[in-house]
Amino acid sequence: MKDRILLAVYAFLFLCISMYLGTGWSLWLFSLPVAPKLTVANYYLQLVPQVEAATAFFTPMTKAMIAANLVMIVAEWRTKVRWLPIIVLLALIAATVLTVKLLLPLNTIMANGITDETQLQMILGKWIYYNKWRVTLWTIEWFGMMAYFLVAWSPQYRAKASPTG
Repeated sequence: MKDRILLAVYAFLFLCISMYLGTGWSLWLFSLPVAPKLTVANYYLQLVPQVEAATAFFTPMTKAMIAANLVMIVAEWRTKVRWLPIIVLLALIAATVLTVKLLLPLNTIMANGITDETQLQMILGKWIYYNKWRVTLWTIEWFGMMAYFLVAWSPQYRAKASPTG
């Protein structure tokens, strides 16, 4: 029963990380390339409502992810794979700090309305740069979780970890 509950927690964490991964790579591949072409006349509808909706959705999700990740670290602490959830947590914290300290202030400036083209391009340049770093961190989170499932749930590892193995 305990293994099933932990597996559900880990699967929830992996689901959330996968949502970040998909959102991030969609942003990188489809939105970021056109962002420098936006103007003060059209940037708002292309970015602000989507960013506000994403922030409202991902903020509570991130809190739940941190809780699930801490459960995972505690549960795996005495195993050889404990470093994988630690790596995931470090990347999750780094992405969260980057978001709160660097991206949210830019989001606020864009939401308040930018009327100067030069300022818009400067803000968008920073926004693109920081988002690429954030997507990189989300990718590290995803690979950390994938590595965990590949290793810790492989028949070879489970046989060695079991009392009879």
